[in-house]
Amino acid sequence: MKKHILTLLLVLLCPFLSSGWGFLAHRTINQLAVYALPKSMQSFYYRHLPEIVRMATAPDERRDDDPKEAPKHYIDMDHYGEDPFGAMPKLWEKATAKYSADTLRKYGTVPWTVLETKEALTEAFRQRDSVAIVRLSAELGHYIADAYVPLHTTMNYDGQLTNQQGMHSLWESKLPERHLAEYKLDCEKAEYLKDPLRAIWTSVQESYGFLGDTFDKEEKVTRTFTTETKYTFSHKFGKTRRAYSDAFADAYHKEVGGQVAYRLKQAPTMVASMWLSAWQDAGKPDLDALLGNKPGKEEKEKLAIELKAWDKNELITQDLLLALHKEKAVEKADQINSAQDMVAPPAEEPAPAVPAPVTPAPATPLAEPEKVKVKTKNEEGSSKRKEKRKKEDKKENDGWN
Repeated sequence: MKKHILTLLLVLLCPFLSSGWGFLAHRTINQLAVYALPKSMQSFYYRHLPEIVRMATAPDERRDDDPKEAPKHYIDMDHYGEDPFGAMPKLWEKATAKYSADTLRKYGTVPWTVLETKEALTEAFRQRDSVAIVRLSAELGHYIADAYVPLHTTMNYDGQLTNQQGMHSLWESKLPERHLAEYKLDCEKAEYLKDPLRAIWTSVQESYGFLGDTFDKEEKVTRTFTTETKYTFSHKFGKTRRAYSDAFADAYHKEVGGQVAYRLKQAPTMVASMWLSAWQDAGKPDLDALLGNKPGKEEKEKLAIELKAWDKNELITQDLLLALHKEKAVEKADQINSAQDMVAPPAEEPAPAVPAPVTPAPATPLAEPEKVKVKTKNEEGSSKRKEKRKKEDKKENDGWN
């Protein structure tokens, strides 16, 4: 009985203890997606690239504060029988009619979350709301990326039901972090999705198909390790924590690394395709008009360099992958604060009291000042100087700062 209770607790707690791809992978996917966009969208997204990359992990960061967030990242398809994709209606309305909304939320809603976020992004495009466009694009990228992880499609989320605890972070965090430089990150270009819901369900089904290999290869590698070499142990806050060793991770990567790299390469194309579809469904608004300053020569050249590096799979070797950079404060481009958000200026200090005038002693008469000749320019010289200043100002303001 105790064993069954423990298993049940692990099943219920696991989704809350684990997250999607690690921060490195999520941020990498969003950056690659920007490169996969058409030129008509790319300038806007590239201008906001640091924000889109940084906010790629926002949904994971708010999970502790929002109890409704966790189910948005996964869907436990094995809960729905031996033929879950045949049994599960793809439309939310039909799915809730068959299983109830509470059941769906309990076992995850990632495909519907993707569609809901995509529709919200479409509306943001219609409203020309640049702040919402950036935020929703980043979060949509996160949810789509989660759908590309096999372990986000099963109740055995962390290998806890098969004595393989720690599989989640091993597959989606440790392997990419140790071997990302070996992966090909030159994903395919974005394409318009006629049926976004069907597209994301296809991705979920593909992820589910990788589950057998994911667990079987772990068992295979385990047979070549002892407990002492398979795991590392750390002691913190009075608790002993166990994790897969680097040696085991590298051996496991030889078995499933191709699978991880494949899903990591496919995800950005789907993310970019969803962004493109939302923009096109909104009527293809002019995104360049939302930029405070048009892209200058320097910005265009920088994008061209990155696109070339992306095409040649040299983003890492050229140190252009933002996820590998040390995080620093990011300026919010083109943001205008409302009056209520602006900090009030400090109150002016009262002027010091003026002391009573003191009667000065009689001053000695001063000699008459010597006259100084001042050379003045005529109107023609003044006009030339103004014209020169205009040219200099124009040169300084050329391009985006």
